[in-house]
Amino acid sequence: QVQLVESGGGLVQPGGSLRLSCAASGSISSIYAMGWYRQAPGKQCELVAAMTSGGSTNYADSAKGRFTISRDNVKHTVYLQMNSLKPEDTAVYYCKADRVRFRTNTYEFDAWGQGTQVTVSS
Repeated sequence: QVQLVESGGGLVQPGGSLRLSCAASGSISSIYAMGWYRQAPGKQCELVAAMTSGGSTNYADSAKGRFTISRDNVKHTVYLQMNSLKPEDTAVYYCKADRVRFRTNTYEFDAWGQGTQVTVSS
């Protein structure tokens, strides 16, 4: 079973930046896609950004031009650099890993982290 541990959340002023990290652990051979989702109070969980092992990316419109996703396939880690943060970016940010292949040649298809709080406020 894979474990995803997020870090980097916190309180930041509007216009500021944060960098989130998510490290996957376990007897992992490869991970097809890793991404970030967020859920604000009273709202549905939504995709922020995702990246495949081949480098293809997908961003929410609200994230384009401000957020950048990157990953280290060797370390099984994904990052989210968030710039020009706005109060509406306030949410719990969750890391997700899709199609995790283990060294035993078994798979786990949807794994989620525990979430990290991002609060944008003056």
